[in-house]
Amino acid sequence: MVSIVKKCKKAVADLGRILLVHKHQNSVIITKAPGKMDAENYIYHKEAITMDFYKRALELKDETVADRRYIHQNAETGLELPKTKAYVMDKLKEYGLDPVECGEGVTATLGNGGRVLLLRADMDGLPMPEKSGEAFACPTGKTAHTCGHDFHAAMLLSAARILKEQESKLKGTVKFMFQPAEETFQGSKNMIEHGILENPKVDAALAYHVSPGKMPVGLFMYNDKGTMMYSVDGFKITVKGKGSHGAYPHAGVDPINIGVHIHLALQELIARETDPAHACVLTIGQFKAGEAANIIPETAVLQGTIRTNNTKERELLVRRMKEVAEKTAAVYNGSVEIEMISEVPPLICNPALTDEMIGYMKEMDIPGLTPVPDVSASASEDFAVIAEKVPSTFMYLSAGYTDERGTYPAHNPKVQFNEDVCPIGVACLAQCAVKWLESHQE
Repeated sequence: MVSIVKKCKKAVADLGRILLVHKHQNSVIITKAPGKMDAENYIYHKEAITMDFYKRALELKDETVADRRYIHQNAETGLELPKTKAYVMDKLKEYGLDPVECGEGVTATLGNGGRVLLLRADMDGLPMPEKSGEAFACPTGKTAHTCGHDFHAAMLLSAARILKEQESKLKGTVKFMFQPAEETFQGSKNMIEHGILENPKVDAALAYHVSPGKMPVGLFMYNDKGTMMYSVDGFKITVKGKGSHGAYPHAGVDPINIGVHIHLALQELIARETDPAHACVLTIGQFKAGEAANIIPETAVLQGTIRTNNTKERELLVRRMKEVAEKTAAVYNGSVEIEMISEVPPLICNPALTDEMIGYMKEMDIPGLTPVPDVSASASEDFAVIAEKVPSTFMYLSAGYTDERGTYPAHNPKVQFNEDVCPIGVACLAQCAVKWLESHQE
């Protein structure tokens, strides 16, 4: 305690103020007058100074990796993740928490009232085969964790264990969100609809995402000025025509012809209607029609996505996509039905919260921890739905290799992730939670 008091006195001297130092329970409290507690007081909590979350995360690395590998080997997709959800709930119970289902996801809380920080991890995989060559690769041939969500869930489990160990010292409440269906952009909305942001009401939110590739472990990538990740509006256009024999096209209405013209017309929206200062992408990734070469079919289906880093451009493109499809079909005597499959806004992080969390991360002695600012990705993330409702921040943690193992990107069947990122992610989650709650006491 004496050394802490000396440090406090030095800090006070640096401020050029004459204040009084008091010893109270587990804190050193510096006030302007005896017994006075106001916004200008400086409170130094002994526990907050002595906690080493990275050291504890290193001690738990083997367990975090084991959790990651179990979830990886049992990859599940979509909203319903029975094995993954059961595993997460069992681990949380093992650590002394009381997890409950929230929609198709899992939540749990710990702490002592006060402000509430949400820590979120998605946990779904992708519907694709895995060819990573890892001993723990998913054996189904149909599902794989090629985006790193297995890491997110495993790191949040270990962070929950550490925070449970420190629960009596927390200056508020931590709420955990284990989310399904990020890849289909359904999970956040599902859990919001079932109250993840209420009871207790969430004040701020934090999420990390691991990133593979040719890069060293230790980078953390963020954006505190603009759009971190683009919006995504997935759509399905069903073109309705009139079937006929291929030898008599005049007797029918060709939906393939209509679909081709719709596809071409949609590309002009990017070329001639959006502001070139903003990033906009419109992609048709599926075009299906017909069963035989000599039959004009009744219908054709186009599916695609619109992505942008600008809210106004997003509104323009979605509206014009519908208008172009409907009016182009009408020109050729057809019609369309349009279904919006996903509607996710741009992910824009709260600047103040982002900078605050970066500050907490930099306080830790993590070898090679290096900030990479102003990152913006054209991929999309349904954490954006959370960020629209509460102050939030989202960062990437590098999980790559500098050798040939870093060759493949996320969503590639051969992608490999570096498990050395695990203790970094765990420590950052725990550190940011504790420090944020200390700084935002009611």
